[in-house]
Amino acid sequence: MARYAHTVGTTTWTFPDLKSLLAKATPSRSGDHLAGIAARSAEERVAAQMTLAALPLKTFLSEAVVPYETDEITRIIVDTHDAAAFAPVAHLTVGDLRNWLLAYETTPDVLAALAPGLTPEMVAAVSKLMRIQDMVLVARKAKVVSRFRDTIGLPGRLSNRLQPNHPTDDVKGIAASLLDGLLYGCGDAVIGINPATDNLAQVTMLLKMLDEVISTYAIPTQSCILTHVTTTMEAMRAGAPVDLVFQSIGGTEATNRSFGVTAALLGEAHQMALELRRGTVGTDCMYFETGQGSALSANAHHGVDQQTVEARAYGLARRYSPLLVNSVVGFIGPEYLNGREIIRAGVEDHFCGKLLGVPMGMDICYTNHADADQDDMDTLLTLLGTAGVNFIMGVPGADDIMLNYQSTSFHDALYLRQVLGLAPAPEFEAWLRAHGIFADATTLQPADAKHPLLTLAA
Repeated sequence: MARYAHTVGTTTWTFPDLKSLLAKATPSRSGDHLAGIAARSAEERVAAQMTLAALPLKTFLSEAVVPYETDEITRIIVDTHDAAAFAPVAHLTVGDLRNWLLAYETTPDVLAALAPGLTPEMVAAVSKLMRIQDMVLVARKAKVVSRFRDTIGLPGRLSNRLQPNHPTDDVKGIAASLLDGLLYGCGDAVIGINPATDNLAQVTMLLKMLDEVISTYAIPTQSCILTHVTTTMEAMRAGAPVDLVFQSIGGTEATNRSFGVTAALLGEAHQMALELRRGTVGTDCMYFETGQGSALSANAHHGVDQQTVEARAYGLARRYSPLLVNSVVGFIGPEYLNGREIIRAGVEDHFCGKLLGVPMGMDICYTNHADADQDDMDTLLTLLGTAGVNFIMGVPGADDIMLNYQSTSFHDALYLRQVLGLAPAPEFEAWLRAHGIFADATTLQPADAKHPLLTLAA
């Protein structure tokens, strides 16, 4: 007999368990169709959404979508749930929570206090009942601030990851992109390089190069080489100048094992980075990337829809007080999300991460074989800027020549700051002004031909 059911006229729609109900209630997603768990019709999807709207939030505390006994992320979610923080909404249904979140009385402080009481499955569920404008409104109210050498996520601010990737890790090529990004006011979230190889010597060389640039010019930002966590741990043991520890993570234990990581390993790396004490205004030293579809790609989704699995990854991330978390929402490919779906999924991911208390950014991107273009990315970029996204990517020309995908450019960050009146992180803004790069927070002023930063590319 079905656990959940909804009758419309003479038709009764049935859903055998919570994960099936969540999957059927999800707006259409290529990956869920590929997995065979999506609603078979618009009528079934609406019936599932109506059933979900009437579901008490407490249900999520008694029924797991991935078994507690076999999944460490489920155990983390359950064992760290804050009942006192949950109390103000404990009597609500999922539909009631939607209305409560949208209420004028639900302020940023109220949302911050609630975050430890929400589970990833709760926030995924309520997002399935919301339009894009609903999620934008609520996410804009949700403020999550993180700190290392500057302060990210303050109201009225938009940070940027400067991403000077190079297909051969050529130092001069990286320096040219780095200079270009800094002169556009990018890099306050992190200067982060995806290395062409996971080789320890190469990673160490890049770490030292970025550390020299940051220290020489006293730039209030942090560096990160986006290599596997075990390589970064080796680098720390060898005395390399590591600021942030990076790792891609997913929303199930099996997904993370396919990445070669466990919660315990992430905890060990986090502790090692804390002991380096390299932050100046804070100690948030972890950087996580996620993406809808990664669990399905690893055959590790356990029949859970990809958006709910994605939210579970944020439940894992918040355990380590990260400086940065971002979804590479369009990177995995059109098998999981088409262009239209990328737009909604990006707003969903930001909304869910912020509600869970995660400092959420976004790689607004698509692969070259996806049915998407830069107009789609401009739409998502503008939506996320309005929603208060903590940071976005800054890729030279929006075209990553190492990873071969399309993202957002240095100019895109400038556009968003100008049109919405946003500034970089305060410490970074002061540095830009002091060096004559910006006349003010939102106006680009071309650097003088003799500007000292130009020596970077020499």
